[in-house]
Amino acid sequence: MARSSSAAHREVVRARVLLDAADGIANLTIAQRHQVTAVTVRSWRVAFETDGLNRWGKVAKGRGRKASVSDEKVAEIVELTTKTKPAGETHWSTRTMAERAGVSKDTVRRIWNELGIQPHRVDTFKLSNDPAFTEKLIDVVGLYLNPPERAMVLCMDEKSQIQALDRTQASLPMVPGRAGTMTHDYKRNGTTTLFAALDVLTGKVIGQCLPRHRHEEFLAFLKTIDAEVPRGLQVHLILDNYATHKHTDVENWLKRHKRFHLHFTPTSSSWLNQVERWFRDLTEKNLRRGVFASVPDLIDSIQDYLDANNDNPKPYTWTATAESILAKVARARAALNQVVS
Repeated sequence: MARSSSAAHREVVRARVLLDAADGIANLTIAQRHQVTAVTVRSWRVAFETDGLNRWGKVAKGRGRKASVSDEKVAEIVELTTKTKPAGETHWSTRTMAERAGVSKDTVRRIWNELGIQPHRVDTFKLSNDPAFTEKLIDVVGLYLNPPERAMVLCMDEKSQIQALDRTQASLPMVPGRAGTMTHDYKRNGTTTLFAALDVLTGKVIGQCLPRHRHEEFLAFLKTIDAEVPRGLQVHLILDNYATHKHTDVENWLKRHKRFHLHFTPTSSSWLNQVERWFRDLTEKNLRRGVFASVPDLIDSIQDYLDANNDNPKPYTWTATAESILAKVARARAALNQVVS
């Protein structure tokens, strides 16, 4: 402790004082050497003789810095933050709450931080009202946790209306001391739709850009999957309830291709489809800061990302069981019903 460079300064000094005391140095000399009072040296020696290291670093009851804000004021700030709103606004800021509660904005910030209160943030959610929610959930999670043998499980979806955005002026590259730049405005050069199927086991993605988002394009992508998945393997597709996935022509095609099995996620439950996570990565790493002079440029960029992903695929690990998800949904419904009632 006496040699520590990261411990509290007070504890380092205390350790050095005790080591000097063990060497037989007088209290007054120790006090002058370490710039503390002789009374402090004596109290530290007595505490060490009594407790040893058992209470090292703990402040005795009634000692130390006193709280500048009373418990009642903290409770008032919490009550105002969680159950009221400032006039004409949707949430409190540190300054508006400080003015309302009669404390400093730093005090408000410290209280919010200590209690984990974040009025500037709001999380989004949507509980599925699908009457077959439980059955569909168990079906999909079962494929993740216990996939069938001699089969490929694919999470499939479409990312529609991807825009080929070009900037109105040339971007500046990143240099030391300055971030890269791009104009805030843009030119639209058309759109494409990406059909993607993520292999749950390997992380590889079968992808195809098509001009529109109809059952004809969906059928074309099913044929692409059929061509790329080795013969002899069953194909289990996890997908949402979009109307094109249930079109009569699609159903007729599936009747002729018996190895395809469709598993629909519950409504308002896109989080169950792992390919949505892959779409997020595509957006963050390729599309958001991309500059595309045409739709072919956009498609080439997406294809480059696909190729890089498949050269070094990394599957997402699913760990949640159906039981844990159902329990969480039940708690959310109970909380929501309590608020509504």
